[in-house]
Amino acid sequence: MFPTATYEYRRRVLESQFKDGLLVFLGNNESPMNYADNCYPFRQDSTFLYYFGLDQPGLAAVIDLDEGSTAIYGDELSIDDIVWMGDLPTIADRARQTGVSETRPRADFARIVGEAARAGRFVHFLPPYRADNALLLASILDASPTEIGNDASLEFILAVAAQRNIKSDEEVAEIERAVAISVEMHTAGMRMARPGMRESDIAAEVERVANAAGGGISFPVIATIRGETLHNHFHGNTLAEGDLFLLDAGAQTKMGYAGDLSSTFPVSPAFSGRQRTIYEIQLASHRAAVDLLAPGVPNRDVHFAACRVIAEGMKDLGLMKGNTEDALAAGAHAMFFPCGTGHLMGLDVHDMEDLGEVQVGWAGQPKSTQFGLKSLRLGRELEPGFVITIEPGIYFIAALVERWQGEGKCKGYIRYDKLDDYCGLGGVRIEDDVLITADGHRVLGPPIPKTVDEIEAAMA
Repeated sequence: MFPTATYEYRRRVLESQFKDGLLVFLGNNESPMNYADNCYPFRQDSTFLYYFGLDQPGLAAVIDLDEGSTAIYGDELSIDDIVWMGDLPTIADRARQTGVSETRPRADFARIVGEAARAGRFVHFLPPYRADNALLLASILDASPTEIGNDASLEFILAVAAQRNIKSDEEVAEIERAVAISVEMHTAGMRMARPGMRESDIAAEVERVANAAGGGISFPVIATIRGETLHNHFHGNTLAEGDLFLLDAGAQTKMGYAGDLSSTFPVSPAFSGRQRTIYEIQLASHRAAVDLLAPGVPNRDVHFAACRVIAEGMKDLGLMKGNTEDALAAGAHAMFFPCGTGHLMGLDVHDMEDLGEVQVGWAGQPKSTQFGLKSLRLGRELEPGFVITIEPGIYFIAALVERWQGEGKCKGYIRYDKLDDYCGLGGVRIEDDVLITADGHRVLGPPIPKTVDEIEAAMA
């Protein structure tokens, strides 16, 4: 945990944004895999962690703005719990570490919130993303479980997003710890990849590095020779001479802060000529995006800076044609780059995605519906204290080529007759985690091998 004063300050800042009512915080419960006592690894709700810091299941909290009180709700361990899990500090003892002196049984939570709602008081809550919390809120507020998210407080969402978006120095230090571990995960993968190995061998080693550092992974590891599948969690392929390997993996610290890096490297000792050409176009697009990062710059512009380099590179290879700006406006570049350049990062690897991309990543502005651009999670102007990822990529997706060619889509900009030779190459992605500073940006963590020479040296 951070010092007690950190959590007290965060709650004071939040409370100052409201006049009256209740601010309701739902922690997460255990989530069974296949029966009640066999659970997935527990992960606390990130907003609960941000304001209360307590990393245990079965908790909730209420800030009563009218009474000026804050209480944490949860049940103390029974003797049966202690037998199986050990004798842990009481909720009251742990609550004091976060600056809260009042604790109550979990059963009181529904009563207190329900009475406030029936009295016509404002009950501010965030959109529930777990079914058990949605059911709980629905039962308390006499609403439909499937519709309860629509009743979430926009005022609460905006206040939390505005506060959590700006990372404090102690948060940045924690994120940088996660990034440093993530670099170790990627260099371990580079050193290990050889023909005849399985993807699962590398995925297991990468996850071992994260676990050995005392935290874990911040999202399921992507470790694949089929990098054209953007979120490929299948690890059943065997590496062969001439393959490109795409690794997207990040560490999570004990306090829940995330790192998120991507690297692409050859299974053979060196890049082939074609692999090197595609990789260097992608690296140039990555650098163009990073170079543009500064306060006041819309991240939508950062995205298109990367897209522009990719489109020009594809034209140089004879895979695209026509005016580059017209091609970008038409979305033709999405044949090769069908996703966004990056996203916010912090306690969540996609920070506050549960609160809604439009409010968090686009500051309330509507997102595009155009293929590719609609997947850009962050389009708003950048501000000092934002931590974001930069991860443009180049992908050769046979099914997408077939679909667009059949539809005649963007045929004025794409040379479909040239694409067959590239569809076996896979995908290339490079990713950094970057802090927006008062006068520019800073790439977090120790440098990961990025250039062709650096990667080949790391693999030697």
